[in-house]
Amino acid sequence: MQTHVVEAGRGPDVVLLHGNPDTHAVWGPVVERLAAGHRCITPDLPGFGKSKAPDDFDCSLPSQGAWVAGLLDELGLQRVHLVVHDIGGAYGLAFASENPHRLRSLTIFNTNFFPDYRWHFWARVWRTRVLGELAMAIANRPLFVRELKRGSPNMTTEYARAAYGEFGRDAKRMALRWYRAMDPEVHAGWDEKLLAATAQTPKQVLWGDRDPFIPSTTADRYGTDSVQRFADLGHWVMIEDPDASASSIAALVARAGSR
Repeated sequence: MQTHVVEAGRGPDVVLLHGNPDTHAVWGPVVERLAAGHRCITPDLPGFGKSKAPDDFDCSLPSQGAWVAGLLDELGLQRVHLVVHDIGGAYGLAFASENPHRLRSLTIFNTNFFPDYRWHFWARVWRTRVLGELAMAIANRPLFVRELKRGSPNMTTEYARAAYGEFGRDAKRMALRWYRAMDPEVHAGWDEKLLAATAQTPKQVLWGDRDPFIPSTTADRYGTDSVQRFADLGHWVMIEDPDASASSIAALVARAGSR
C-alpha cells in the first residue's frame, strides 16, 4: 500500500479526507486559508490520486477505519482534528467510531453513515456489474464536468476539469469496488456506535442543502446541534465556499483546543 500525503502549514494537526471522484486537491482552497495557523494533512484515499491500493484491498468499514488509524500511526499523529467528506466520511467516521480517543474535533461535510440511506442514481449504476464499467468507460470530460457542477452549482469549471484529469483507471476501478462493497445496510449498528463514541467530541456539520446525492435531513443526524447549512450550495461546500469552510474548521479547532 502506497499512500500519497500532502502537508502544509504549522499548528494543530488537521487531517482532511476527500471523497469520490476527488483527490486531496479538493481541500486545496481550504488548506490555503488554514495553513497559516494549522498543520493540514491531506492524503489521497486508497486507489485515488497518487495513492496505490492492492487489488484485494478490503473496502469494509473496519478496514477503512483501520486505514485511517494506520495512516496516523505512520505520520506519528496520536490525536487530530478530523475533517471528512463523501466517501472520506466512511473512512473517517468508521475510524472515529472505534477511536474517539484519537479525535480532538470532528467536522463532517456532506456524507452518509446511516443504513436507511438509498443510493443516488450514479451510485446505483456503479454498483451494477457491467453497467458500472460501461458508465466509467463513457464518462468523458463534458459529462464528468456537468455532473460535478450539477452536484455543486457554484463549483468552478476549472476545478471540475482538473478533477477529471485525476480520475484515471485506478480511481475508476476503486470507486466501483468501494460502491459495490458499501450496501447502506453495512452501516447498521455503526451509526449508533458513532454517535455514542463521539458524544463528547467537539463536532460540527457543514452541509450544502442543494446536494442532489444525500438528503439534507442527514445533516441533523450526527449528534450535534452545531449544524451550519448552506442553502445555495451543494455537495462540495469546500469548493463552493472555501472561506466559510476554513473559518468554521478553524473555529472548531480553536474551541476544542488541545483537549
